[in-house]
Amino acid sequence: MTGGNPPAADGSWGGVPGWLVSLARSASGMIVPRQMSPPPGGGRPAAVLILFGEGPAGPDVLLVQRSPWLRRHAGQPAFPGGAIDASDGGPVAAALREAAEEARVDPSGVQVLAVLPELFIARSGFSVTPVLAWWRHPAPVGPGDPMEISSVARVPVSDLADPAHRLTVRYPSGQAGPAFQVGDMLVWGFTAMVVDQLLAIGGWELPWDAATLHDLPPGIVPEAVHGQDPVP
Repeated sequence: MTGGNPPAADGSWGGVPGWLVSLARSASGMIVPRQMSPPPGGGRPAAVLILFGEGPAGPDVLLVQRSPWLRRHAGQPAFPGGAIDASDGGPVAAALREAAEEARVDPSGVQVLAVLPELFIARSGFSVTPVLAWWRHPAPVGPGDPMEISSVARVPVSDLADPAHRLTVRYPSGQAGPAFQVGDMLVWGFTAMVVDQLLAIGGWELPWDAATLHDLPPGIVPEAVHGQDPVP
């Protein structure tokens, strides 16, 4: 693993908080929904960085909000990420590069802990590899290119786990998926599916009303169905 220090040779994980060590070890076996299993031959390789830190409200995760004037995924919250370039050499380097470009994350302050199973997004043809990391040395962040990213936020896990912030959204196709209303951001699709699984794996999930369906608000036009949102 690259980008900061991997777990120490003695297996001590070098100061990574216990909650994140447990999450990293368990998340490597994350369940891949049937509709997101990569097909034979895979797809176009992409990666996202799931960057956890410790903030004033406890554990948090970094999300970016895409600019409202983009042709694709306009205004959608997402993990920093994008296509893997040949020069990256793999998903870890790509995820760190994208986080630096999109959110001004300093890779030297990031410790990569786990590479999670690939998730296939049929509509775009991307096979996305989530890279789980610890923000060992947080530094100020912000939009790297305001034309692409409108805002960057450290979202407390407690806000995401709060039942009052959780909902199930229905897409025009009739399919449904988890979503999170945190501040001005409605997190849905691919990002919400991953967050939903990580909350359960990390032991943060609280009972919430998953049965009541909500339509996506006006102005949000999904380019795909469940599990298929922000990857450039």
